[in-house]
Amino acid sequence: MTKTSKGKQKSIQAAGVTNRLRERRVAVGFSQGELAARTKITRQALYAIEMNQYLPGTEVALRLASHLGCTVEDLFSFESDVDIIEAEMVGGESKMGERARVKVASVDGRLLAKPVSDLGEMLNYTVPADGLQLGRVGTQSCAPQNPKRVYIQLLRPQRDIEHQVVVAGCDPAIFLAGEHIRQHGGDASVLGWTMGSLAALQALKRGEVHVAGIHVVDHRSGDFNLPFLRKYLKGHAVTVVRFAAWQEGLLLKKGNPKTVRGIEDLARPDLRMMNREPGAGARLLLDYLLEKSGIASRVVRGYDAQCSSQLGVGRAIVEGKADVGIGAQGVGHFFDLDFIPLQEERYDLVIPTRYLRVHPGMQMFLDTLVTHGFRQEIDALGGYDSKEIGKIIE
Repeated sequence: MTKTSKGKQKSIQAAGVTNRLRERRVAVGFSQGELAARTKITRQALYAIEMNQYLPGTEVALRLASHLGCTVEDLFSFESDVDIIEAEMVGGESKMGERARVKVASVDGRLLAKPVSDLGEMLNYTVPADGLQLGRVGTQSCAPQNPKRVYIQLLRPQRDIEHQVVVAGCDPAIFLAGEHIRQHGGDASVLGWTMGSLAALQALKRGEVHVAGIHVVDHRSGDFNLPFLRKYLKGHAVTVVRFAAWQEGLLLKKGNPKTVRGIEDLARPDLRMMNREPGAGARLLLDYLLEKSGIASRVVRGYDAQCSSQLGVGRAIVEGKADVGIGAQGVGHFFDLDFIPLQEERYDLVIPTRYLRVHPGMQMFLDTLVTHGFRQEIDALGGYDSKEIGKIIE
């Protein structure tokens, strides 16, 4: 039988599953309404199960089998080598029945799944999936009341997933750490979930990631990240590790055809900008500079146009969807854009201190950051200053 994360046998839809429910019901002589009433589920739920649109839980599968005078295996049969787990879906919810590709993470004993498509257009075609989403976990009434619990068919060993370090943040260079670990034969891996600084911290507080990458300045003191963390994570024991410093500034089309000179030009009606989402470091910087310059956000054309990543902002400018955006100098190097610096920023990794002791892949991840080869590659990207990478800040 198919394995599940709890060692129990579940009736589920997966590759190689044969669903004989409708065939058996018709042979016994029950209508859909009669069988639904006998098993105490809705007729709509029974129809969905028969059409492979919904997955029954163990109790419902046993009731169906009992009233049809057969075993669960007579209704649903499986491949013997399919490894199935139950996981909680986070992020965007993909359509059921499409066997969507997902990344899977183990955080504090919780198995979490996130659609690979949430990583963005480029990474969707370069990052391999950990598994395939098969459908929602059924409830006792077969009503879709728990849409976040899903069945996942694993495409890699669960042990590898448990050694994976999940990093939320906006710096795409974090993916290189996982590749360096792999090249040196390490059994850890790195999964980067792209999101802004505030969203990354929220994901950390919800227990959905192991590490949050942030770059938030306290404009009163000029300090990065620590004042914000002392306020936002008060009472949480975390370790802050420096990843890199970079210049944050205006990204512009090559040659600066509209002759942008600074933040004040964003009020011009002939400029379209691509913004980041609320809570992103770039968005916080923009709002501060607009207020300092006396520019109302409503007069900035494109202020409400949002990208969820720095690479998305750069791509929008290259494709002509925007004239300007705020991002790191490294993004400008990647897309061959012009760049006007606004401030130097420090990008730090925030890690719950307990993970330094209990996570099987965390120390290997941190050790990789300070290797000569990794630092050389980060510097070669352009726009990064890695002198303090791996330094414990607090």
